[in-house]
Amino acid sequence: MALNDFATLKKSYFCQMETNRQKKIGSVLQNDLVDILQGEIRKNGITNLVISVSKVSVTSDLGVARVYLSVFPQDRAQEILEAVKSNMPLIKHDLAQRIKMQLRKVPNLSFYIDDSLDYIEKIDNALAGKENPITNRELLEKRKRS
Repeated sequence: MALNDFATLKKSYFCQMETNRQKKIGSVLQNDLVDILQGEIRKNGITNLVISVSKVSVTSDLGVARVYLSVFPQDRAQEILEAVKSNMPLIKHDLAQRIKMQLRKVPNLSFYIDDSLDYIEKIDNALAGKENPITNRELLEKRKRS
């Protein structure tokens, strides 16, 4: 195996892990974003709504941060996501004021709904036997042929 083949194999086989710096910056952003979002909820007097930031992943160049939001109740998730996206400049400004001593440049924020809790609930129901795909074949999702 030539050296070029090994380099190609290494790039395609091994996945990129987050560096310690990316993890630290992600946790700083996560903590501050939680404070900002929950502060806005309290300030506006909104009740029966919980927004949590479940994960923040930062790109290797620290230019983009993907923010995953968990919204309860789940049926308002899309509406809340649109509201957060429309207020992104204000959120980014508040975030910049909070982390100006820690980062030179605030990464661009992109918000997503975190649906991992729904996925976990679906697995739990399948394991508990409530929705057993072996006994009820209609629960199996139809596979698409490519």
